[in-house]
Formats: sequence, C-alpha cells, structure tokens
Amino acid sequence: MVHGRKDTARTLKQPDQRLDVFPAFMKVAGQRVVVVGHGGEAAAKVRLLGETNATIVVVGRYLEPELQEAIDIFQAEHVAEDFRPRHLTGAALVFSAREDWNLDQAVVNAARITGVPVNAVDKPELCDFYTGALVNRAPIAVAITSTGVGPVLSRHIRARIEAMLPRATGELARLAESFRDAATRFIVNGALRRSFWARFFSGAVASNLYAGKPDAARAEAQRLLNSMGDEPGFVWLVGAGPGAEDLLTLRAQRLLQEADVIVHDALVPAGVVAMGRRDAERISVGKRKGAHSVPQSEICERLVDLARKGLKVVRLKAGDPMIFGRAAEEMEALRAGGIGFEVVPGVTAAFAAAASAQIPLTLRGVASNLVFATGHNANSEVLPDWAGLALKGATVAVYMGRTVAAAVATRMIDAGLTAHTPVAVIENAAHPDERQLAGSLGDLAILSEREEIDGPVLIVIGEAVGHAALENAEPLVPQKAVRVAAA
Repeated sequence: MVHGRKDTARTLKQPDQRLDVFPAFMKVAGQRVVVVGHGGEAAAKVRLLGETNATIVVVGRYLEPELQEAIDIFQAEHVAEDFRPRHLTGAALVFSAREDWNLDQAVVNAARITGVPVNAVDKPELCDFYTGALVNRAPIAVAITSTGVGPVLSRHIRARIEAMLPRATGELARLAESFRDAATRFIVNGALRRSFWARFFSGAVASNLYAGKPDAARAEAQRLLNSMGDEPGFVWLVGAGPGAEDLLTLRAQRLLQEADVIVHDALVPAGVVAMGRRDAERISVGKRKGAHSVPQSEICERLVDLARKGLKVVRLKAGDPMIFGRAAEEMEALRAGGIGFEVVPGVTAAFAAAASAQIPLTLRGVASNLVFATGHNANSEVLPDWAGLALKGATVAVYMGRTVAAAVATRMIDAGLTAHTPVAVIENAAHPDERQLAGSLGDLAILSEREEIDGPVLIVIGEAVGHAALENAEPLVPQKAVRVAAA
C-alpha cells in the first residue's frame, strides 16, 4: 500500500474527452512567417496574420487580385517565385495554401526537414498546428479551434465571445499593466492585492473605460489603489429579458460576470442566473404574482445592506426592470441609502411576444399608439383607465392578465370596443415551451378558466393583431370534438 499519494484515476478524462492538441500562443512579433499560395485561401491567412506584428512573406509566382489586395493592405513582402525549400530559411511558421494536395504536401515535407512548424490550409491531417478563430482585443487574445473538425462551429463560438468582450478590453489590460508595479509595491498582502485586481477589472475602473471615459478610469484606478478596502458597493438593476439566454443584452452578460451577488426573481430562468461568475452568491427572492416569498420592502433593505458591505450587486429582473418590475421602489431605497446604482434595460415580454408571433404592435393607418398595462393595480382591482385607449387606435399589451381576463374583456367591451377585436395570448414568450393562442375580445373571458395555461402570459389586444402571423396558433376557445354517428 502506498501512502501520501493522491488517487487521480477518478479525475482523468476518458480518451475521447481529451485534446489532441496543446493550446499555446506563438511569439511572432518581428518574426518571418511565410504564406505559400496564390488565391483566396492564402489571402485569408495574410489577413489573419495581419492581426499580429509578424513579418509576412508571401511566396507565389502568380497572385489573384484578392491576395494582392491583402498583401498591399498589410504591407506583406511578395516573393514572385515558385516555392522552393530555401524560402523557409529563418521562418517561424509557414502556411501552405496552394489549394492542391500534392503541392501542399511538398511544402509540408520541406518544412519538416527544416524544422519549421507548418499548417496546410483545410488539410488537418498534414498540419503541425491549427489556427484558431481569433478574437483580437490586443494585448488580450482568444483563439478557438475545433482541431480541424468543425471550423464553422469555431467561427460561431468566436462570434459569441466577440459579443461578450467589449472592444475596450485591450485598453483595460494596458491600463492594468501601467498600475502593476505600483500595486506590487504598495499592496504587500497577496490577498489584498488579488482583491485590488478583482475590483480593478469589475468595478468603476472597467465601467468608465467601457463607457469611453479613459481619464475617469485612470482616476478611479488611482483612487482604488490609494484607498484599498474602501471601495463602495454598487447595484445594477438588470433586465434579464423574457427568458431566452441569447436575448440578454451584452451589458447584462458582462455585469453578471462581474457581480459579487446576484439577487434574482423566480421568473428569471436558471440558465440566465447561471451565467453569473462561478463564485458569486445567488439570492432568490422568489417573486411571483400573488406569491411573493420575500416582501418588496425586505428586498430593498437587502440591496442596500449588500452594497454597504462594498459588494457589487446585480438585481436581476425578468423582462425590463422599469416595466412592472417595481424598480422605482428599489431606486428610491438605494437613493435614500446613498448607494450608487445603474439601470440596465432588458427585452420586455411585449416585445418578445410580438417578435415571436410577428405582431406589428404599431401599424400605419391601424395602430399608432402602444399601451403597456397590467391586469391589476396595487389593490388587485382591474384597471379601467386604459380600456378606452384601444378605441383611439392603440394596441394594448396586458401583463399578468390571465386570471382577470374576463374582467379585462368586459371593461374593454363596455368602453366601446367591439367583441370581434383580434386578440393574441402568448404564454412563456421567447421560451422553448412558448405557446400562442388567437381569438377575439369576446373569447378572452375563457382564458381565466384555462388552468393548464399556468406560465407568464402576455395578452395583446387591437386591430394590429389581425395582421400577425398566427395561422398556426391554438384557438383561444378550445374546439370541442364532434362525434359522427355511424351510418
């Protein structure tokens, strides 16, 4: 029996879960990188290398216009000769883009004899290395590779990372570099220094830089260095959108990665909450209509208390925080507590539902106004005020109206709206289990009786609904089965 040895067998990945490549970044600044080719594939590699400070050398007797343009743009050297092994002398890397298996094989053979790493474009079995889909935020770089198996997938992943990384990420890295020596000298304690950098990259320094205020960012960085441990907390009231993760705004994604604490409602899907950084504390306040597990006053107090501890807090709300999200009460509490805050808008349910059902919420000559309404007021009474607005050409979007649908229909018909006015009901807008129902205002009363519709519901009422793509929607009034008597 061997003691003092950790059993690592259970941590080892299966062979098909292990990589056949080791990710690394080659130093190419000032180095000679050779591209052999004549056409579009060679041009693509020149453009990729143009993101670096490499000395680019293109070898090819005849060039297509696309490659010539890339050479001109990136000031590459052109050797107008057929490829010879001597062209690889002093090269750090070589790309063969000759668009012919045998010709690329000749470059690969020469490269291996001379010891130069080689990539044969679109021929992974000939490659010593792969080029990843590159996200350039110099000096920060992210590269994604599928090891030649799925290059299109790599590009899709790159697009998502591009969207998540602000353009100023490189500027933030350079600003951090300028403070590195000072932070090492003045913050001797390692834990405090890590805290400094965490706040540097996720607090006011980064926020100002991303907002295009480099002077303010530098001033905040200096202030943070001078007053370590005294940085105030901050609260972001963030709209999580209707539920689909890819409808979250880029700013919301970034803030979820920066927050120390995420305070979220029950209607925010777990997948969106999971987008927060791994070590962030999650606090569910579980608010649903008629079943508030945490009173609003307690939520307000908690936000203030968390921020007073110096924490960065994301208050994550379904939809948009300013539309029936009770953000006003939270903003008032934060102001009274002297806490800094910012509102980050989200895609509200009405917009998500309209997009899914292709409902034109406004339509020339039909609907020139849009009303957001809720089926209840603070005293749980149906609101009549907006009912008459539909008579004046408005489209009315009613939030949280399922249980009072009958009363809503009665109020609007009493206000003069015809019972034949088109109505759409969207349950779980923008979710995988979204459900669309269509009918008329006279049918709406039955919605209160359909207990199987238990998700968040958005009701859209108005003539514009008649122009929606609801051909495949369920009827609002369930169709009864008709028995045909046997002959």
